[in-house]
Amino acid sequence: MKSPGNKSNKRVHKHQKRIEELESENAILKEKLNRFSETKDTVKAPETFVPVFNKAQETVKEYFRNIDFNPSQGTITINDDRYVLIRASALSYDFFKVIKQLYRDEDENEAFNIGQNFLFDIGHLIGMEDAKQFHKKMNLKDPIEKLSAGPVHFAYSGWAFVDILPESRPTPDENYFLKYRHPYSFEADSWIKKGQKSDKPVCIMNAAYSSGWCEQSFDIELTAVEISCRAKGDKHCTFIMAPPDKIKEHLTASKLNVPKRPKIPVFFERKNIEKGLKKSLEEKEILLREIHHRVKNNLQIITSFLNLQFKNIEDKNVIDAILKSKSRINSMALIHTKLYQSDNLSSINFEEYINEIVQSITNCYVIDNNIKCIVKYSSAIFDIDLSINLGLIITELLTNACKHAFKEKRDGFVKIELTSMTNNKHQLIIEDNGPGLLQDIDMNNPKTLGLDIVVGLINQINGTIETNSNNGLKYVINFEN
Repeated sequence: MKSPGNKSNKRVHKHQKRIEELESENAILKEKLNRFSETKDTVKAPETFVPVFNKAQETVKEYFRNIDFNPSQGTITINDDRYVLIRASALSYDFFKVIKQLYRDEDENEAFNIGQNFLFDIGHLIGMEDAKQFHKKMNLKDPIEKLSAGPVHFAYSGWAFVDILPESRPTPDENYFLKYRHPYSFEADSWIKKGQKSDKPVCIMNAAYSSGWCEQSFDIELTAVEISCRAKGDKHCTFIMAPPDKIKEHLTASKLNVPKRPKIPVFFERKNIEKGLKKSLEEKEILLREIHHRVKNNLQIITSFLNLQFKNIEDKNVIDAILKSKSRINSMALIHTKLYQSDNLSSINFEEYINEIVQSITNCYVIDNNIKCIVKYSSAIFDIDLSINLGLIITELLTNACKHAFKEKRDGFVKIELTSMTNNKHQLIIEDNGPGLLQDIDMNNPKTLGLDIVVGLINQINGTIETNSNNGLKYVINFEN
């Protein structure tokens, strides 16, 4: 028989073993917790900024204390915010390796610039959004307080340790200047660990994220440029941050060996180019409107000069020639009037244009009230050149109908019909129910100036024209937009 003493010793030994296991588990948990209760500094700053950064370290440490890894749900949560882990090299060395393969037909520098632009845009926006959410969650109000949390957050989230240099002047205005180092930049490390050396600075997302965070903190536009990089053999990864319009000035004043024309990150360069292009476009639109306005006025002056000729002219043929010239000039002037009044300076609404041409010509050639002018059209937008040609074609053929179709007829119609068909093809029909012609018109060898002009205009738009003189005169013009 086993003695009671032996059973008791086994129980004690079992409990002691369990206590040891629990103490080991507790030690592991404490070690994990201590990783986010770091007693060492997570940022290095000039003496004047030490108090504010000490406070920031406590704030950020508290934020990262509440961390939960839950692989069964695929979640990493820090202070109730979802985070994701990304392999660092995938955003640096490996990323550029793939970019060079994708753009192997391009110059290698161009491929690098494409990748750089992408990473900077993404990094800058992430920095801004992270700052915005962190400031809100931790109730940070003061700009310096907001900024000081950035480098500490940067360290806790694995981007880099930040060493802010003494010459920095982080003021919330155009004089903002920050010079700093990232001794353990994840981007430079990814190249170094691969045994690779770059001929350009590679810490693009570091520059982007930090400038995005500071921009959000101070509410001023900022950019950052890496001026030395461990991945290219330099001792430090050093950055300069300033407003975009001041960055070149600071780079020129830097004692480090930097390019004479340093590349400013494209995120800001693009914004500045877009602003410049928008301003230039607005100026050109104003100028173009003024040109259309002046052309219209000059054409009206020519029309006024022609009107003055009527006072001293009695020859009906000369008067008729002047009236035709007025109609041609007016159809062109109408185009410039429409463009001057329109929001679109490259095309016009052709429906309105047809109506105004018809109104102008029927006012010029008084038609009996029993003669109807019918206009039918599909909705169409044409560019300036096509609109001018079509306007002159309508002017010539409608003028001809108004003058000749109803000399001995008290009633009838003139019809203008524009139809849009498939594949950008259009058809323009101008017809009347006058007496027609005794013989067909040879459009290859027109006998009048008006028809000669029409044929020339149709050739300019690569169109075709057919005529039919049964039951009146009908012109069918086909063209493409």
